[in-house]
Amino acid sequence: MNHQKSFMAYALQLAQKGRGETHPNPMVGCVIVYQDTIIGQGWHQKAGTPHAEVHAIQSVKDKSLLKKSTLYVTLEPCRHHGKTPPCTSLILESEIPRVVVGCLDANPLVGGKGIQILKDAGCEVTQKVLEKECLELNAAFFTYHKKKRPYILLKWAQSQDGFIAPLAEQRQEESIFWLTSALAQQRVHQWRSEYAAILIGVQTLIDDNPQLTTRKWKGNTPQRCLIDPHHRAPKNAAIFQEGNPVFYFTKKKNHDLANTQQFVLPFIDPITEILEVLYHSKIISLIVEGGSSTLQHFLDQAYWDKIYKLEAPVILKNGIPAPDTQVQFTHKTNLGPDTLYSVSQSDSKA
Repeated sequence: MNHQKSFMAYALQLAQKGRGETHPNPMVGCVIVYQDTIIGQGWHQKAGTPHAEVHAIQSVKDKSLLKKSTLYVTLEPCRHHGKTPPCTSLILESEIPRVVVGCLDANPLVGGKGIQILKDAGCEVTQKVLEKECLELNAAFFTYHKKKRPYILLKWAQSQDGFIAPLAEQRQEESIFWLTSALAQQRVHQWRSEYAAILIGVQTLIDDNPQLTTRKWKGNTPQRCLIDPHHRAPKNAAIFQEGNPVFYFTKKKNHDLANTQQFVLPFIDPITEILEVLYHSKIISLIVEGGSSTLQHFLDQAYWDKIYKLEAPVILKNGIPAPDTQVQFTHKTNLGPDTLYSVSQSDSKA
């Protein structure tokens, strides 16, 4: 069993190589072992491309060894035709006799069916090896399928005395106000690269004119989203000038804005309505970087899975108050001069 955990742990490391590239698919790693030696390995590299099992099987130089090997995979092999053929078929065609699976797939098209196909064909299947770690790796994927909404990270920076920014009249005109250090700013861009979408409210757009890109980190820029029910967004804002069309949530179509994909919503329950649009757009994860008002709406409705609070060693004395979380943070990390406090919904103590 210790050997099984060791090989699965390595498969988990491989899976993480696909971070930020695979959504709406999960990150998956796979190793093939013959006589306690890894002879093949692979991971899911990008949505729409071959799965981890395909890469691992193809990497085996002596294919005759597959008939005497064990395949370790962090997530149940798929059994349906999507953009790629089912992995269960390839495993059986390769005559691999044993498969060790980290956790079941949350996708209803798979959900235990892949394992059953392997068992029915005479394959020996072992389940739930490092299951907790495998589930945590793809928390966004499982949240998306089980809760029918994206996995949500709420993130903000604040001063030591609890303000996210000075008051408008205290800001220097046409200058961006930074609370945190360059290191923390780079880490924020890393987080962005790992999420499918990023959301702000229109007041943040007006105050900060953010680009919402990953320019300080190598990685994909998430789908940018803006809440603007009353058409307050400046037409020359940075997010409308380049990149993919912005998801624009409003009460009435705004004909003055370019580079947008507009969603007209009733705004009776705006957060729920927006999350429903994102779900149907196959956005499995969302980072909310809005101002206090937007963040507070998510907090009040318990629409969050993780919170990151960056605290800078700065005293503002007054300004725009940080959101009221009513949550006890469980982890604390230093990022240069700044401190990162974090908590997951699963271990929060409200």
